[in-house]
Amino acid sequence: MPINTPFCRMLTSKAITIKATAKKPCLLSFVLLGSTLLTGLTATSMTVQAAGLSDLFSNNNSASQSKFLPVDQAFQVVSSTKATSKGTRLSIAFEITPGHYVYKDKLTLRFPKGVSATPFTFNQSPVSIDDPTFGKVPVFTQRSVIATTTLITSNGKGAKNVPVIIGWQGCATAGLCYPPEKVKTKINIAATRR
Repeated sequence: MPINTPFCRMLTSKAITIKATAKKPCLLSFVLLGSTLLTGLTATSMTVQAAGLSDLFSNNNSASQSKFLPVDQAFQVVSSTKATSKGTRLSIAFEITPGHYVYKDKLTLRFPKGVSATPFTFNQSPVSIDDPTFGKVPVFTQRSVIATTTLITSNGKGAKNVPVIIGWQGCATAGLCYPPEKVKTKINIAATRR
């Protein structure tokens, strides 16, 4: 028994020709049309989302749209080492673009067993903010911040090409937290003199 609704009459009219072998061509037409519509909406949504993310980090300096800088433009991070009688001093310099900050407590080092590091010291004092993600936390908002530590081996001997991973994270005050970053490097650790 055919379904006699305005929608089915529209689907089975001469304007839309759908060949169906099922007993209920209107139902089949409705399913096909719905599936096509859903696929089109999903594809449009994904395209809009992708365009939105690319616009978020665009280098286009259009004044009409707010853009966030890519992480490597918002923060420049450089490490350097210097051999001392107490091991190797590792300095990590952050150049922070105005409107951004670096979490003090997200600065980490990973290194192999048999290597240790002193706690970080900083050339600037952090400020405390009420961060939407982490609550009250110390951050660096200054243009230039240097974190320093000393690396030593457990046996006091020198070591060459020690793999070290520097971890850190920063945010834009406009409301974007960048994912945690990792910088891989190799460091020669000086022997300690007693």
